[in-house]
Amino acid sequence: MEHQQAYRAAGAGKHRAYRTAEAPARNRRLLIAAAVLLAATAVSSESKAQSGPFAPMAGSWSGAGTVSLEDGSTERIRCRAKYAPIGPTMELTLTCASDAYKLAFAANVQSAGRAISGSWSEASRNISGTLQGRGSGGNFELVASAAGFNANIALKTSGNKQTVNIHADSQFRGANISMSR
Repeated sequence: MEHQQAYRAAGAGKHRAYRTAEAPARNRRLLIAAAVLLAATAVSSESKAQSGPFAPMAGSWSGAGTVSLEDGSTERIRCRAKYAPIGPTMELTLTCASDAYKLAFAANVQSAGRAISGSWSEASRNISGTLQGRGSGGNFELVASAAGFNANIALKTSGNKQTVNIHADSQFRGANISMSR
């Protein structure tokens, strides 16, 4: 049997020993080609996600701030945000909590030039509405509206730092949050 394999390999112009020595080199070339292809795909996907008006916000952020309530009290809060931009659209979540307060905000927005529009929801209070505003480059002035609720939201992004300021006309008076990546 061993003799027949050697004979077939020789008949094909390659000796069995040569074929075994060539396999690691061929595997290395395939592995390098696959790595280059994977890197090119990752760069292409990243550039798609990183273009558009929301690109400077992409990724996960965390930080702290304060929340102001209708009775005048303020509480320190810890916050996490995740921004997932794809071209002129973005999904975002902002979750903040203290011992007595929780905010679970989610939104889907889109840009048409400097005009921003979309929808939002706040899970802990079961409220949702629309977002309207202006901005680009990670800096936005928005108004979140729902029945009986309006809030002005300012997002300012500079490198790996971001501030979120919310001012409302309800039981929740506002929040000032500083985050970083």
